[in-house]
Amino acid sequence: MTELPVQQVIYELSETLATQGRAVLSAPPGSGKTTLVPLELLNSPWLDGNGILLLEPRRLAARAAAARMASLLGEQIGERVGYSIRLERKVSRNTRIEVVTEGILTRRLQQDPELPGVGLVIFDEFHERNLHSDLSLALTLDTQQGLREDLRLLVMSATLDQHAVSRLLRDAAVIQAQGRQYPITHHYLDQALDKTKIAEQAVKAIIRAWQNEQGDLLVFLPGVGEIRSAQKLLEAQMKNQNQPVLISPLYGDLSKDDQDRAILPDPHKRRRIVLTTSIAETSLTIEGITVVVDGGWSRMPRFLPAIGLTRLETVPVSKAAADQRAGRAGRLGPGVCYRICSESAHNQSLSHHPAEILQTDLAPVALQLASWGIADPAQLQWLDPPPKGAFAQAVTLLQRLGAVDQQGMITRLGRRMAELPTHPRLAHMLIHAPGDQLQLVSDLVALITERDPLSIREDGSDLALRLTLLQQWREKSLSESRYRSACRHIDRISRDWLRRLRISGRTDSNGLLSAGELLALAFPDRIAQRSAHGRYRLVTGRAVRLAEDDPLAGEEYLVAVQLDAGLNEGRIRLAASIGLKALHGLPEITLEERSVVCWERKEERVRTSSETCLGALVLSREKLINPDPEAVRAAMIEGVRTMGIGALPWSKAVRQWQLRVNWLVARLDDPAWPDLSDRWLFENLESWLTPWLETIQSKQQLQRLDLQAILLARLSWDQQQTLKSMAPTHLTVPSGSKIPLRYSADEAPVLAVRLQELFGLNDTPKICQGRVPVMLHLLSPAHRPIQITDDLAGFWQRTYAEVKKELKGRYPKHYWPDNPLLAEATHKAKPRKSGGSG
Repeated sequence: MTELPVQQVIYELSETLATQGRAVLSAPPGSGKTTLVPLELLNSPWLDGNGILLLEPRRLAARAAAARMASLLGEQIGERVGYSIRLERKVSRNTRIEVVTEGILTRRLQQDPELPGVGLVIFDEFHERNLHSDLSLALTLDTQQGLREDLRLLVMSATLDQHAVSRLLRDAAVIQAQGRQYPITHHYLDQALDKTKIAEQAVKAIIRAWQNEQGDLLVFLPGVGEIRSAQKLLEAQMKNQNQPVLISPLYGDLSKDDQDRAILPDPHKRRRIVLTTSIAETSLTIEGITVVVDGGWSRMPRFLPAIGLTRLETVPVSKAAADQRAGRAGRLGPGVCYRICSESAHNQSLSHHPAEILQTDLAPVALQLASWGIADPAQLQWLDPPPKGAFAQAVTLLQRLGAVDQQGMITRLGRRMAELPTHPRLAHMLIHAPGDQLQLVSDLVALITERDPLSIREDGSDLALRLTLLQQWREKSLSESRYRSACRHIDRISRDWLRRLRISGRTDSNGLLSAGELLALAFPDRIAQRSAHGRYRLVTGRAVRLAEDDPLAGEEYLVAVQLDAGLNEGRIRLAASIGLKALHGLPEITLEERSVVCWERKEERVRTSSETCLGALVLSREKLINPDPEAVRAAMIEGVRTMGIGALPWSKAVRQWQLRVNWLVARLDDPAWPDLSDRWLFENLESWLTPWLETIQSKQQLQRLDLQAILLARLSWDQQQTLKSMAPTHLTVPSGSKIPLRYSADEAPVLAVRLQELFGLNDTPKICQGRVPVMLHLLSPAHRPIQITDDLAGFWQRTYAEVKKELKGRYPKHYWPDNPLLAEATHKAKPRKSGGSG
């Protein structure tokens, strides 16, 4: 067997597991931990003939690890070493080492928490921190402490915080192994990472590395979309290369043959460019790779519990992940790594990506914990506990699906859902699907969980189109070959689900459901109603949208199966149409009859209706007969509050009356007087306006109100008399005319009067029991202001003579006495009998 660095710590590791039962192994890439540790520990006496479960975070890595260990033993896979992943299981009664993915371990623990026949559980590449690894570790720790003290537990990683894991494992020993990493030369291309040009920037770096280096290239890109774009660009640019090249994509949804084509050397000896996602960061040695091109990006899901949606975010790669990527070039010999960014940008990047449990939908975790008998995650031990907000959101969804009760404990339906290896939403749909529609529901699950065979941008979001495509492939009538590989993979997944469902022993149902109706069983909170072309509103009230040219954009109702939270509003990526009649008929959809009395802002009136609702969606609406009068008045108050105090029927007279009251109140300093300012009236609408709204239901009807009488009613009889005497509406001047006073909030009232009507009056008129002189606006015979004063006596003495000269020239027919104090006041051009000289 090949000598590998990890062999130097095997004895210490075995002794630690024998005595403590738990250990943490820190070993860099290339040390042999994945394949050698299980083989070396297999014959340990403390195993007592039991087997080893080796957990890998990815199916591709699990299959590769099993194949490598079997080859080291000189055996076929399925003898002493086997593996179990989704859709594949190669084990026998002789299998002692089984490589599995974490989700499979979780289901085995649920079926039998004692894990019979297993003596050691190894978590490999734990630094990846996917959701299943955190969950399965928490459950395994609970099993070890409560049921299986003899069960050994080993956590292995290259870049993890070993001391944090050690504390989680009750201060387990941390064992350090040396690596066998060959030197790597780094080249920084000093480009600013551009999210809109990920493929283009990567291809430039690939061409440079291809020309300057020898060996095969491994290129890291954030997702399948960028891999396809880069492959297309490369194929165009490398047509005229003298050196033959094989461009191979590598990601999880590829078939085993396609994955092997990328992992193994080309039988035709062509130099390879392998375009991969983060799947190749760890636990995978791709033969022939000596050059890594790091595109600088990772794609991470981020769950937003406030809206219940997940946003896929393309983020700069963390320093730990970038180092893992570079390490792929130094597995078999000296290597080279090209990074698009600058060295300083790399050094300033995040040290690690956040664990998936901190930023993803926790419904699967919540259901598994409920099945474990736990409603509160704090009852288990976690490296990072599930965030409370996201966990509460998950429990709410499970309650809606009937999987857990109000206390968070699992129901009989929930236990059936937990047994199915898929998201609780889809498990709910699978269980409730009619027995004669198992093929359709299996197809839907496969289409939703696997890579989309079509392009949303080019083909739209309609799931019905994907179902048709799949059926054409089955009937061998699919003309375009580019869809065949994806359809073959989806069909394989569908057939596996169909097998599982038939085993469950279904009976046929009388009614058939459309694809949209079936999906509503899985996504009751994702039913969406059209609000405008391409715009929809979810049951939760959240606004989402489709591309305007999407074939589904005109549908009245949709089930939004895949949603990206987006920046401002959610974006529908996959959906199916559903009819209104179906929403009324589905037993799993709970409709609510509501009597609605509310203010309709657009129409400026109270709306009274009887509505059939699904969450925030109004499916139908009829006129409400005999609405609650109190509710109508409350809605009308809300309308006034919405429109503003100015919507009331204010006239100039009412405004002047209000100003008189407020002016007087400001000078009396008497708390018995009411505040009638706009601010107080607006803030206290319910207390003074509500009794007057019995027959009022719109802005137009508001105009019927006698607002002055309503406000006057707020004054007592004595206050009304005081208002008349101390803040009169008019003053009688020497001419006999009753002249109106014009009040303002803070200043003295204005008396605008023609000068001739004040002849004979010595002093300025006063109000408020003679305390406040009015402000005189002295007018010409043409009612134009000639003087503003509150000192009439001073005007007669100092200013009148000059004013008289000017006015006499302008208005020669009018009466301009030399001594205005002795003259007779008049409201005409001249008094009946003029007593002064003109």
